[in-house]
Amino acid sequence: MATQTSARSPVTQPRLGPVGWARWAWRSLTSMRTALFLLLLLSVAAVPGSIFPQRSIDAAKVADFLATNPGVGPWLDRLGFFDVYSSVWFSAIYLLLVVSLVGCIVPRSRLHWHTLRAQPPRAPRNLTRLDQSVELTYAGDVAAARSAATEALRRRRFRVISHDDESVSAESGYLRETGNLVFHIGLCVVIVGVAIGHLFGWRGDVIVTEGETFSSTLSSYDSFLPGPMTDPENLPPFTIGLQSMSATFEDQVGGAQFGAPRSFTADVTTTERPGGPASQEQISPNHPVTLDGADVFLLGNGYAPVVTVRDGSGAVLYQQATPFLAQDNVYTSVGAIKVGAARPKALAFSGFFLPTAEPTYANGPASLFPDDRNPELALSVWEGDLYPGDRPQSVYTLDTTDLTQITKADGTPLLIRLQPGQSYELPDGRGSITFDSVERFAGLSARVDPGKELTLLAAIATILGLVASLLVRRRRVFVRVRPAEDPSRTLVTIGGLAKTSDPGLGAVLTGLRDDVSTGR
Repeated sequence: MATQTSARSPVTQPRLGPVGWARWAWRSLTSMRTALFLLLLLSVAAVPGSIFPQRSIDAAKVADFLATNPGVGPWLDRLGFFDVYSSVWFSAIYLLLVVSLVGCIVPRSRLHWHTLRAQPPRAPRNLTRLDQSVELTYAGDVAAARSAATEALRRRRFRVISHDDESVSAESGYLRETGNLVFHIGLCVVIVGVAIGHLFGWRGDVIVTEGETFSSTLSSYDSFLPGPMTDPENLPPFTIGLQSMSATFEDQVGGAQFGAPRSFTADVTTTERPGGPASQEQISPNHPVTLDGADVFLLGNGYAPVVTVRDGSGAVLYQQATPFLAQDNVYTSVGAIKVGAARPKALAFSGFFLPTAEPTYANGPASLFPDDRNPELALSVWEGDLYPGDRPQSVYTLDTTDLTQITKADGTPLLIRLQPGQSYELPDGRGSITFDSVERFAGLSARVDPGKELTLLAAIATILGLVASLLVRRRRVFVRVRPAEDPSRTLVTIGGLAKTSDPGLGAVLTGLRDDVSTGR
């Protein structure tokens, strides 16, 4: 026995060559498990884009984050956490997901095509061994019973064939796999459509004050997010002039909806090209205007107090409408006025605009109603370096790192309260500030998304395919007929199989039995 054991040859393990490893990698990548994992990984990879500020959306916030986090900030920047959606690792997951879905869809489509063309298989000998089965005695001969079973199955939209004179084979539910394929194809097309929109689309946001005209050029947008394949210097040359921005609010005192918005409407004058005809349009939240392929939406609105700042000699240093951004539903708004022309040091004012000011300031500056019924500015005053480190910053906020707050004679911070038409003389000959009037502004967003129609259609197809794959049941039904002891009757056995769990299969067989027995 020992001699026989020692004489055995060693087991040789099969070796995978380059082709074998490539085949294994392709099959692993194109498996449904891998596709689901990549889809989950893509959603996880998108999380940093909502946690960390993105350079393409707000470069000022990215600069502030890097300045306040000198240790971890540069590492996050190297890893692409401030440009998540254009980073190498996010793009790699995206492309692998597309390849995985395509590689999964192609063989399944080929298999489904052959299944659609194939005939139902022969009926088993013993139908009572199937998942569900019923029997009946048909009042007629074998041929009549088989014909009745065939007609009953066809009325229920089964594909029917008889392989012999004593059996009928039927199959239904092909739409289930079709829906499954449509779902996966639609999901793949959605990804492609989003990619097209990302590559060739762009978005620009701008705040336009009443009486101003905006021209669609790169330098005119407050923020601009171009696609990698977009030429920012070749934008559609449309113009929008804001004639008026109107907003209405619920003013019934005591009601639960007091102060709730009722409508927002921007009346604009538009042209699609320089020197072209002008047209009057209205933009509201659900009704954008389309100009030269770009959809322009009304995304926000607010107030822009008109402020004049003069130096000690009375010369005007600053005079314009300055947008303040609303912070709550009663439009308590914050903003900053930066006067870089002031000497010997630059001046800055930051604080609140209150459309309907609460006069006592018992709980600090606050507005009581969103409409401008008692407008007031509440400002603190600063001087020094407006742009420390030359870092980019928002025009609506003030970086006080290298600024000194101006105080009153008793050393307390200076707070200026102004209503329209009022002025305030700044201490130590710094000049004056005047609150001239109140205008409204509209926040407009111009967007070009060439993949949106494709994405919409693919999303609808994806939903329909998912519904079909969940609701349609794949079933096989077999019928066997044989003569009974009474020559005028026939024994009929109906059996059914379901590809997946199918609680309704028994009811289908019972219905078929009733249809065959009654001849319907």
